[in-house]
Amino acid sequence: MDVFEALYTTRAMRRVKPDPVPEEVQKRILDAAIRAPSGGNAQNWRFLLVDDPEVRGALAPIYQGVMATVWGSVYRDRIEAAEATPETAESIEFLKVKRSADWTVEHFAEIPLLFFGFSQGDPSGGSIFPAIWNAMLAARAQGVGAAITSAFMLNPEPVLEVIGVPKDEGWVFAACVTMGYPTGRWGVAPRRPVHEVSYRNRWGEPVGFEIPEPLFPG
Repeated sequence: MDVFEALYTTRAMRRVKPDPVPEEVQKRILDAAIRAPSGGNAQNWRFLLVDDPEVRGALAPIYQGVMATVWGSVYRDRIEAAEATPETAESIEFLKVKRSADWTVEHFAEIPLLFFGFSQGDPSGGSIFPAIWNAMLAARAQGVGAAITSAFMLNPEPVLEVIGVPKDEGWVFAACVTMGYPTGRWGVAPRRPVHEVSYRNRWGEPVGFEIPEPLFPG
């Protein structure tokens, strides 16, 4: 797969089939993850794959609880605004994303593969998120959809207990990535254009060019 196709089309794919992800594909995902840059080459990361239905079932109610908190706090104003004006383009897009995220909440126990990332001695996440993104790109190259969530940070203790993470070794939960074969289609995600979110030399100064449409394909 062309690297730009992977970069442009590795969007959040939350709705996935229950079909298992083969071990050979899992190997490629993990092996790509550990090739990512690591601060000081410390490689202070650990990855955990979850495909046991019993473990997924134990994690599902925890995820449902933290997502209820997310919707009721961080996104409450946006949800209320979108529901008040559902016909606007912004509301349509946001409510579409929320429905997709709600699907994950409702079907968490059925998602065939969960990819957890943990770091040690780096609460910033700078040493592990390149590896997590590598894993997501590798999944995309194998036709596996992925979507990252950090919502477990709101209630990590029961998560660590379910999956057996030692409490006295300094491992910090970074992210959980849901993985599976998607029911939807790959595509370039719509985004605000570069010139609306980028500056040059000083904050607020124009970047110097405009990109009205995605450069891929092109």
